[in-house]
Amino acid sequence: MTEYMQTTSVDPIEVVRRHSLTALVRDEIERHIVEGELAPGDKLNEAEWAARLHVSRGPVREAFRALEQAGLVRTEKNRGVFVRTVSLAEADEIYAVRAVLEEAACRMLAERIDARQLAVLRDWLDAMRAAFDVHDPDAYARANVAFHDAIVAAAGNLKLYETYRRLVSELSLFRRAALVVHADAMERSLAEHRAILTALASRDAGHAAALMQAHVHGGLQRACGV
Repeated sequence: MTEYMQTTSVDPIEVVRRHSLTALVRDEIERHIVEGELAPGDKLNEAEWAARLHVSRGPVREAFRALEQAGLVRTEKNRGVFVRTVSLAEADEIYAVRAVLEEAACRMLAERIDARQLAVLRDWLDAMRAAFDVHDPDAYARANVAFHDAIVAAAGNLKLYETYRRLVSELSLFRRAALVVHADAMERSLAEHRAILTALASRDAGHAAALMQAHVHGGLQRACGV
């Protein structure tokens, strides 16, 4: 082995360990962003996150890059890394793409849905109903997201699901409290979810897709207070 090869060889175990650590750091920071603990415009400090997560600054720096590629943060020269702000115009575009993806997911799922998948969706619908009954918009929002996520995941198309997850993460930067704009927003949302589930259970792909498309488009209006 030459001197050059000795100096450039990389321990594959170290590569895997570093990659896994970066992924864990990225996931933790992303969770704080998506759940609203970090708001649009907040600055992310590399040293602070390294200390907070008990890691070196390298994985945090790499996690910041991954989050920027995912559209969740932005890097400003000589200023640092900030949680990104999603404009109304961009949110409009994201909702439009999301509607197409979820409509497709409903069509795929309606043709293959089984008892286990229906049970999962019913559980999340029950969670939404329970949150509505006690007027807990945060719990409702979590169950709402999980209901949609379960539909897209069960559709069985990994690329569709990966694209969908990125869009949902970006939308979390636009508005987290859409369902408290109007007093009846949660009630209308709950009825729409119930109708979508009924159509899926009936294996009516066309109706499920149409209901989902209308529901997602309505989500933008609720988010804007229309």
